Formats: sequence, C-alpha cells, structure tokens
Amino acid sequence: MSSKKRCGWAPLNNPLYLAYHDTEWGVPLHDDRRLFEMLVLEGMQAGLSWATILNKRENFRRAFDGFDPARIANYDAHKVASLLADSGIIRNPLKIKSAIANAKAFLAVKAEFGSFDVFIWGMVGGKPIVNRWRELEQLPAATAESKATSRELIGRGFRFVGPTIVYAHMQATGMVNDHLVNCFRYGELGGRVRAGPSQRQPY
Repeated sequence: MSSKKRCGWAPLNNPLYLAYHDTEWGVPLHDDRRLFEMLVLEGMQAGLSWATILNKRENFRRAFDGFDPARIANYDAHKVASLLADSGIIRNPLKIKSAIANAKAFLAVKAEFGSFDVFIWGMVGGKPIVNRWRELEQLPAATAESKATSRELIGRGFRFVGPTIVYAHMQATGMVNDHLVNCFRYGELGGRVRAGPSQRQPY
C-alpha cells in the first residue's frame, strides 16, 4: 500500500487521511446528501486542518442527523445550544448557524433543479475538470469555476462558501481531478498522463 505513489499531502502515517485520499478525494460524487455533507464539512474546516475534520467526521454525522438537510433546516435554538455543548464537533457558533442556513438554501436549490447534484455539476458542464499537475505547488487555491460557483451559492443564501472553500469542495467531490499525474489515483479517476506542460483538460 505504502509503495504506491500518492499526492504529497496524504501522510502515510495517518490511516484515516490515507483512506480518504485513496477512496474518496476526487471521486465524482452525485449523491445529494453526501454533497451536502461535504459542503458543511468544508465550511467547518475553515481555519483548521482537514485531519481535524476527518477525526471528528463520525461525530459530525451523529450530531447533525446524518447530514439530513430537511432535519437540519429545522434546527431551533435548543438544538444549536446542544451542538455548541458537543465537544465531539467544531463548536463554532457561526459555522453551526451557517450549516442550518445552508440546509435551507440547499433545499431551495433542490426544489428548483430537482437535485443539488444537477445544479452544482452544472457549474462545470456536468463533467469533471481533469488537471495535469506535477507538483503540489501548482494546485490553485481557487479557479474561475470556483469563483463563479461561490458567487452563485452566496446569491442563493449559502454561507462559508468562498472561492477557496468551494474549490476544496470541487476537489473533494470529483468535480475536479487534482490528483498529481504521478499519483496512482490520477489514472484510476480518468486522468491521462501525456508529455508536455501541465494544463487543464476536460474529460
């Protein structure tokens, strides 16, 4: 397992992080509830490490009712207070309240488009963007697509969805294949290694 070439951000001594890199990150995701989960978790990560979020992920799922947006949208002050008292999650009042606001906005998008999946993947034309990065330093913090998606989400009432957070969400949910070209997951997810400088490629 450790002999495989991976993106340098995946620490070999962290099994949870390694499993996330090997099985989740960059895999095209189309399940609405999981898309919502990742949107909330990316917002929760702001200012923190992703390892912190992964370590608390099961606690988040328990505390937030399996990331059911219909239930979260109806959270009241009593529920917010209980979340703020839950040491198993990130007890940031702004982030917790943003999850509730995002659940409401998520349901509105779903009602309009039939699914959040249709809406969010429409921002990249329905297909993953496949990049050809060779070094971690080449990965952008945000792109034109993430900036446009961020503006759209903010306009629809979402919070904690700046261009950088949105790009992280795009990477995590496979809207973008940002595995390095020498990573074993790059090819498995449809990337094609070719000679020449790195450039962005559609499928």
